[in-house]
Amino acid sequence: MERTICAACFLLVLLLSCHAAVATNGRWPPPTLATHYSSSLSSAARQVMAAGGSEHAPPSVVQYETRWYTQRLDHFNVAPASYGTFQQRYLVNDTFWGGKNAPIFLYAGNEGDVELFANNTGFMWEVAPRFGAMLVFVEHRYYGASMPFGSAKAAFKDASTKGYLTTTQAIADLATLVLSLKANLSAPAAPVLAFGGSYGGMLAAWMRLKYPHIVMGAVASSAPILSFYGLADPYAFYDAVTKDFKSESENCYDVLRRSWDELDKALATDAGRAELNRKFKMCDGKVETIPDLLDTAVIYGAMMDYPTSSGFLTPLPAYPVRLMCRAMDDNPTSSSGAGDVLSRVREALNVYYNHTGAAACFGAAEDDDPYGMFSGWNWQARTEMVLMTAAVRDGGVLPFNLTELLDEGRNYTGLPPRPFWIETEFGGFVSVVFDLVTKLGRMWFLPHACAHHVDLRFSNKDDPDWLKQVRRKETRIIARWLSQYYSDEGISA
Repeated sequence: MERTICAACFLLVLLLSCHAAVATNGRWPPPTLATHYSSSLSSAARQVMAAGGSEHAPPSVVQYETRWYTQRLDHFNVAPASYGTFQQRYLVNDTFWGGKNAPIFLYAGNEGDVELFANNTGFMWEVAPRFGAMLVFVEHRYYGASMPFGSAKAAFKDASTKGYLTTTQAIADLATLVLSLKANLSAPAAPVLAFGGSYGGMLAAWMRLKYPHIVMGAVASSAPILSFYGLADPYAFYDAVTKDFKSESENCYDVLRRSWDELDKALATDAGRAELNRKFKMCDGKVETIPDLLDTAVIYGAMMDYPTSSGFLTPLPAYPVRLMCRAMDDNPTSSSGAGDVLSRVREALNVYYNHTGAAACFGAAEDDDPYGMFSGWNWQARTEMVLMTAAVRDGGVLPFNLTELLDEGRNYTGLPPRPFWIETEFGGFVSVVFDLVTKLGRMWFLPHACAHHVDLRFSNKDDPDWLKQVRRKETRIIARWLSQYYSDEGISA
């Protein structure tokens, strides 16, 4: 029996309802909450899959040993340069492992420091003891400490060095590392289940499709594997995020819709800029970054709209979209005039960036890259991970234009993007769904009231019932997979 879960929104419509799309472009003007500053895939609108947060230190169960694997630079070529190697970091916890026939739970590292994902993927830590599983978190090449050519500076020197940063290379890294690990453990029969959220979920699902003899199942949460040209509606992401705010309050939506024009007007004059600095209290005085701050807060507030407080991207309260809208709706000033709109926007930013009240001013957060994501993802998103998440449906503000999107990628990398490569390599809608249903087993979805790979987070006493049920169902499915595997292989579990 072949197996996979595409948990937390596999079908595109559900995937986008659960904020599962990745990097978006620019900012949000009227008539929907979306962008008219078309700086495609800007750092402010980056894909952020995990983060720490001093408010939310990982539970004491999160303990691991850091190991290194000598990884091949190029798995698909026999040219001399392909035999180069680099040190790939991976984290291991074997506290719960039941021995050579017990499972290995493998996390497919995302675009960032692997420790972020080890610290935030609570579901794996919570179910490992039940299954006697070893936990392995593998860092993605070109992220964190896993840098080819010895350093980040050397790895991102030019296109010739960055050219080894591809999804196929990353998945092959996982496959070769797993085989080496099992050989060293003398555990050839140990079943391997891949886990991942968002881009990591895409890698987990694709690894199961490409290497079914190595990975016997995959839990792919919020994995937008169909968010590519010809497979996805390019307007759906902004539609979903707009719907989140509009469903909380029509006034909240209207304030955000109007905010872009008001910010533009204020930024156009010295008096307006001075008023913005007074109202928003920018740490560095760079009021031109306020639109980026708002863009990030609205997009990632929607994506991280978790039912409990979190520190996944930044310390956030439970249901941040609701609280951002309440902050704008409850502002006591008059509902007319630019000053009122900007005051309400400031209150929304306070929820996202400063809900604890500890910060004295707003910083230009988009200039910071604390988790080492920008350099690698900016390359991937402009070469082969050309996701359909940028366009605005209404009003012609930012209509979808594939030519412009590809031109922007070419200008950034100096190379032509490959928007059809992912579908070519891993399959399009028909082939992927066919494989998942007929070859790989079950496929199921979270309800619409979810957030970005929320099922993989640590459980919380305040989790809603639907989320508790999702995790129980995932656990039961994994148990059935393993039971079937041991039965098929004639192994005593």
